[in-house]
Amino acid sequence: MVGVTGTAQTPRYDEFSSYVAERGPALMRMARSLTNSHADAEDLLQAALVKTFLAWDRIANPKTRDGYVRRAMVNTQISEWRRRRLEVFPTDEIPEQRVEDPTWRTDLADVVERAVSRLPERQRATVVLRYYEDLTEAQIAKRMGVTIGTVKSTLSRAVDKLRLDADLIIERTLG
Repeated sequence: MVGVTGTAQTPRYDEFSSYVAERGPALMRMARSLTNSHADAEDLLQAALVKTFLAWDRIANPKTRDGYVRRAMVNTQISEWRRRRLEVFPTDEIPEQRVEDPTWRTDLADVVERAVSRLPERQRATVVLRYYEDLTEAQIAKRMGVTIGTVKSTLSRAVDKLRLDADLIIERTLG
């Protein structure tokens, strides 16, 4: 059998390929937990699998293969963190730092709460169930004893009213 590179595939290659096909998703979840992005996780897993393939003949017990790959991922990620680490140098001057004012969140929450409270009762209940309690339209319909179409039209009218609410318009222009 001839592989992609033109070299004959060995039982070692076949065994490794079937291992990766079987264990790949679980190993990818491990890689994802070590990195910040899916692309970095793929790169990390690939680097660990290359190291594992090179040591495949030395891994005598098939039950220890996952542990070997995981250890290779951890070691590779630690090396990457060390490469990326920023050096911090002491200084006499402290740089200006922007401090976020958390009060705007409570102010906005108050404005939204007042706007929702001005909605008619059915619209208010539908908005609260959909956006505050995160229920689906079907769950809302069942709970309120109405059809899904009624839920959709009620939500649509409520959102239209909220878009036209004077306080929310002012908040959007200021924010």
